Amino acid sequence: MTIHYPWEAPPEFAEPLKVADGIFWFRVPLPKPLDHVNVYVLEDNNGWTVVDTGLSTNKTREMWQKIFSGPMAGKKVQRLIVTHHHPDHVGLAGWFQKEYKVSLWMTRTAWLTARMLRLDEQEVPPPETIEFWTQAGMCSDIMEERKSGKPFNFADAVSVLPLGFRRIVDNEEIEIGNRIWKVRVGNGHAPEHATLWSNVDDIVIAGDQIISSISPNLGVYATEPNANPVKEWIDTCHKLSAFASDKHLTLPGHKLPFTGLKFRLKQMVENHELALNRLVNFLEKPHTAEECFSILFGKSIQKSEYGLALVEAVAHVNYLYLEGTVSRVLDKNGAFRYQALS
Repeated sequence: MTIHYPWEAPPEFAEPLKVADGIFWFRVPLPKPLDHVNVYVLEDNNGWTVVDTGLSTNKTREMWQKIFSGPMAGKKVQRLIVTHHHPDHVGLAGWFQKEYKVSLWMTRTAWLTARMLRLDEQEVPPPETIEFWTQAGMCSDIMEERKSGKPFNFADAVSVLPLGFRRIVDNEEIEIGNRIWKVRVGNGHAPEHATLWSNVDDIVIAGDQIISSISPNLGVYATEPNANPVKEWIDTCHKLSAFASDKHLTLPGHKLPFTGLKFRLKQMVENHELALNRLVNFLEKPHTAEECFSILFGKSIQKSEYGLALVEAVAHVNYLYLEGTVSRVLDKNGAFRYQALS
């Protein structure tokens, strides 16, 4: 079995594509390089349930207003399910709560993380972030540029989240229209990331936990510099594989819906294991996380990709360090240098 794409091309922005009875796929624009996020509108008993929102921008708000005054007109928006806390998925949750008086459903960790980050605004990078960048071996030119500039704040892309949400938990069943959806929670890409598995037909709403043609970003940040998201994500792939079938129509947070879910879960794990093996060989001599870019990604990293590449490189060396495969020592510049243990 390989991956199959039932639709060769995505819908235009704000235009619905029916992927199954009562399930509509929309695309919401994002700034490049990844120029979109997938969101889904599900027919519910007396209205609509929305899954994920896009960023908090005027363009995205106007798109949603166009959707609910156009192709989805005539029914009330009554519930919003957010798969995880990242801005392109939770960005308009607060706006939905105010505009449409919806009930917001999320895992507890996702909601708490989103609300905490929304309240934490920085004018310049705090000392902890600069220390993290230094330890990761950030290029000096990029470091100097970023030290004095305003960092990305959650508040730049996420609307205010009012108090109150409805918690969803692992293995819970949620009735939406004629389907019962089993919640299966994963980790690695984001803490307590919810995926939804239909008990009626072979459909999975996967968010960013499972994507067809790219790997979800697995990043370590200054907030938890010794985290091990690669292990958490691999463990989640194994967990979900026990329930997966290649017949499942998987509706991801980015790229195209696909079938071949069990194959894809195995493929993604193998891709990361190969990357880790390459990394161990490369670390026969000591290197910083930043110096591992070419080994991990196999291409030159553009400036727009640098931040995501850095946190993913740290995630992979953290995995090896926490597994006891490599050592690390601080060099004279304050950067960790990792080296394979014999």
